[in-house]
Amino acid sequence: MDALTPYLILIGGLAAVLGFFTWLASRIRRRGLAGGAMSAALASYEEAFRITAHESHVEIVAQAERRAPLLSPDDHSGRSPGEAGEAGTEGRPPMRPRPRRSRRSLTRIVDRLRSRR
Repeated sequence: MDALTPYLILIGGLAAVLGFFTWLASRIRRRGLAGGAMSAALASYEEAFRITAHESHVEIVAQAERRAPLLSPDDHSGRSPGEAGEAGTEGRPPMRPRPRRSRRSLTRIVDRLRSRR
């Protein structure tokens, strides 16, 4: 029995630590504190070890926070409405993908045609 005691203590300690982390994770999720902390931790890691990735992240955040300028209704920048599209498509509506048909409906149609014969 003396040979098993260190292993039992190790397993008990490991179970206590895992139980503590499980309780802590559920508490953090309930309070909603995980998002900001994780974002800050990853940003500091990227700043320290991957400089170009951090610079890209800062630029992406800046672009996301920027607002697009509103166009004035009186602003005519010299482009006609048909000028932005491809040649020969000025009068056509934009193409939309066809809705997908399910195979089940196709098999029903085939079964109906077979039953009529």
